[in-house]
Amino acid sequence: MMEKAYSVTEINQYIRNMFIRDSILSRIYVKGEVSNCKYHTSGHIYFTLKDAMGQLACVMFAGQRKGLAFRLEEGQSVIVFGSISVYERDGKYQLYASEIRLDGLGILYERFEKLKKDLEAEGLFDKAYKKPIPCYPRKVGIVTASTGAAIQDIINISRRRNPYVQLILYPAQVQGAGAAESIVKGIRTLDRLEPDTIIIGRGGGSIEDLWAFNEEIVARAIFACKTPIISAVGHETDFTIADYTADMRAPTPSAAAELAVNDYRAFAEKLQNYNRHLTKALMQKVTYNESRLKEFKIRLMYASPSYQIKQKRQLLADMEHKLSDRMAQRLKDARHRLDICITRLEGLSPLSKLKRGYALVIGEDNKPVQSVEDVYENELLTVSLLDGDIMARAEKTRKADRLRRDDTSA
Repeated sequence: MMEKAYSVTEINQYIRNMFIRDSILSRIYVKGEVSNCKYHTSGHIYFTLKDAMGQLACVMFAGQRKGLAFRLEEGQSVIVFGSISVYERDGKYQLYASEIRLDGLGILYERFEKLKKDLEAEGLFDKAYKKPIPCYPRKVGIVTASTGAAIQDIINISRRRNPYVQLILYPAQVQGAGAAESIVKGIRTLDRLEPDTIIIGRGGGSIEDLWAFNEEIVARAIFACKTPIISAVGHETDFTIADYTADMRAPTPSAAAELAVNDYRAFAEKLQNYNRHLTKALMQKVTYNESRLKEFKIRLMYASPSYQIKQKRQLLADMEHKLSDRMAQRLKDARHRLDICITRLEGLSPLSKLKRGYALVIGEDNKPVQSVEDVYENELLTVSLLDGDIMARAEKTRKADRLRRDDTSA
């Protein structure tokens, strides 16, 4: 005969009831490391608690968030109070959290967050109070342990970048009991020496190793310091209260040395470039001004009375010369035209005819005789020659043969 078969739902309900009846599982504290933490939009928080051997699914509903005084993040060591039950739909059990507290190192994180929140509210982290780091320091103070890699890194990098910068070390205790007081004393001592910049820090380590830089007295000493401070505590991923309070944070002590000490070779090269640019610009300015001076000198010379008089004299001389040339040319042209007129006049003058043996015959009416028909017989005629007149009487007139022929033919 076959045994009764139970449904999946019945089995899950049975197991859930077992969890409920168990007094230990209904009110239990579980310690572990937070993993796979997710904040849902509904307000619920889903995460996993794990240790070296196993893991446990957990959920904190939005209504229970009042039992969480900090933000839950990956890697935190916590103690969770709640009940363990079965989620029937998936057939999995999980821890339903109603309260979560930091455990061990988590307590230090809680103290860190509380102090950070309080100091931030007071304004110690405000950028308005941050002092600029000098670009070209002559003296740099260092608060760190006299032994260890941090001071060696700072010295090596500082010497490489600028061997002329003076380094003043205050050998402080940076770990353990009394470390915070030693760091504060170092900051105040160096501040009285008035260096250009102070570097405080140490190499990497656990949160307990770096805790001196999370103390409130260190933060307040940094804030009260008149000298700009660079905080260089631990590695790049390590953040301390000193980092937030300092005027500048460096991820490592080596980086702090690079931020505090300028590169002398780059500075010298920059000065040389400035010198070349300045010399070039100055020479261009001198050349330009010389050119302008010559131009002004020429303008002044042109505008001077002596030059103007000289120019006017030259202009008058040129005009006089042109006028003389034109007058001479006009006179020459007039003489030429006169010669032509004289030649023409001479050609038309009776005297020229007379010179060639011709005579001018004038009748009694004192008019030149141009035709035989103008003369009657016994008319007294005056025959003018070149050297005098001849009085003659016309005895008879006769036409020329050519004229008679012409008359006949007509």
